[in-house]
Amino acid sequence: MSHYITMYVLVFIRNDTGILKSIYMAQRLSAEAAKKKAARDLAYAKTPDRRAKKADAQRRRRADPNGAKGKDWDHKNQRWESPAQNRSNDGLGTKTESGKKYKTK
Repeated sequence: MSHYITMYVLVFIRNDTGILKSIYMAQRLSAEAAKKKAARDLAYAKTPDRRAKKADAQRRRRADPNGAKGKDWDHKNQRWESPAQNRSNDGLGTKTESGKKYKTK
């Protein structure tokens, strides 16, 4: 019987803005795939729901610049959260949150 040991090595690099990023997380897309993804992302960002959420977050950020520093507005919990916590749906992943409508001003 063979036994295998799996080891993962995480390698991080610092990008232009000084943020550490894993070199294995990047989506190494071809030029054609990157253009298609950019078009999909832009179309999603321009949906009425996304525009309303962005405008709401901008209003809240302008109203409370000190509370918003380094944080993202969570439309589900109606509070400022770290970007990692907000984007991962509090560690639950984003699939359970898909299609939900949250209050915006």
